[in-house]
Amino acid sequence: MTQGPLTTEAGAPVADNQNSETAGVGGPVLVQDQLLLEKLAHFNRERIPERVVHARGAGAYGTFTVTADVTQYTRAKFLSEVGKQTETFLRFSTVAGNLGAADAVRDPRGFALKFYTEEGNYDLVGNNTPVFFIRDAIKFPDFIHTQKRDPYTGSQEADNVFDFWGLSPESTHQVTWLFGDRGIPASYRHMDGFGSHTYQWNNEAGEVFWVKYHFKTDQGIKNLTAEEAEILAGKDPDSHQRDLREAIERGDFPSWTVYVQVMPAAEAATYRFNPFDLTKVWPHADYPLIEFGKLELNRNPENIFAEVEQSIFSPAHFVPGIGPSPDKMLQGRLFAYGDAHRYRVGINADHLPVNRPHATEARTHSRDGYLYDGRHKGAKNYEPNSFGGPFQTDRSPWQPVPVSGVTGESVTPVHAEDNDFVQAGNLYRLMSEDEKERLVTNLANAISGVTRDDIADRAINNFRQADEDFGKRLEAAVQALRG
Repeated sequence: MTQGPLTTEAGAPVADNQNSETAGVGGPVLVQDQLLLEKLAHFNRERIPERVVHARGAGAYGTFTVTADVTQYTRAKFLSEVGKQTETFLRFSTVAGNLGAADAVRDPRGFALKFYTEEGNYDLVGNNTPVFFIRDAIKFPDFIHTQKRDPYTGSQEADNVFDFWGLSPESTHQVTWLFGDRGIPASYRHMDGFGSHTYQWNNEAGEVFWVKYHFKTDQGIKNLTAEEAEILAGKDPDSHQRDLREAIERGDFPSWTVYVQVMPAAEAATYRFNPFDLTKVWPHADYPLIEFGKLELNRNPENIFAEVEQSIFSPAHFVPGIGPSPDKMLQGRLFAYGDAHRYRVGINADHLPVNRPHATEARTHSRDGYLYDGRHKGAKNYEPNSFGGPFQTDRSPWQPVPVSGVTGESVTPVHAEDNDFVQAGNLYRLMSEDEKERLVTNLANAISGVTRDDIADRAINNFRQADEDFGKRLEAAVQALRG
């Protein structure tokens, strides 16, 4: 902002910013004091509705650099050559907490990455876990209602949390992640990120590949114990946000090595479990990690509200060479994220500096709406037109996927080894004895708050089906706590 006289929002100079205008000395304030009314009205509107989920977050700008040739898999231009760099913006967040919640809590972390590519913005909206609690978006509002405040008590209730998880056995894998050591990262810099969903890559020849993204932190994994987190959350609720900002300020730029797992499309139908199931990982023995990039964060936002709070991300923001998969959670998010932003920030949220394309220009026929800036001037707002307006390319960003069968409310397709408990059990058996002990303790402390025995027993039984020892130890720990 340039120096000079203070002005109103309309640019008129302000004579007195210390005293409101009154009817005589000590008299009532006059409605004609437009500076007073402008300031109070603006103050009342300085907050927009917070995100229902992922409300608490921090962000930074950075650079993505291609480190290996992946053109055999995708025709995305920002991945077209080794060494190519793309500006990015990454927003980290917790899921369940509100805007004023503490950072150091047991909760998944959002990992939402915007690539400002020359073909438009590509948003990769994932988490710090490779899986999720549910596999169908129709269950998402119900799930989040269990994590938020109960409408009667006004508090998060253990009964609600474990009732839903116990009745949704597909959540067992993610819950095992969440209550393990990685459930509370020490900072945003010291955790991995994942695209989580399965996405489509397609190359110039039109060949289709299903892919999963992995972002491995170069700072090393660091986590907090439940006891450490409880102390830190009370002493410094902004711990993760402050850590990220200060690291970038001192030039200690955090980075992640970026990998992809690639599955030829023809292998999906006969793979041993459903490769589009968000509650499952692809074993690296089947589809090894392929390194292809480096992500570095190197610039802090100048205004948290303008650039972090008003930033929007949507998994529907694809670029040519990348597209969706039949993952039912992803399919629901393709609508839900954009709709949330249209409600929360406004129909023209994409016009804001943090959200608009940086390496190209958005050319649409959309006009008007809240905070429309008149950028199109006198251009026609329809297509096709005879006035040199933007036109279609006749080439879809992604390849079509064959479908068959009848319409209806369908369950997820069952593959030979589909099971809600196998991968949770595998994860448990990979842990050291100390890790298992902390996992059981964390879960037992949470389940012990459940008031109904049937809800607690059902939740424990899911972990027993994942691994007999897991369930046995958890049952004993809960019983000890519940007396």
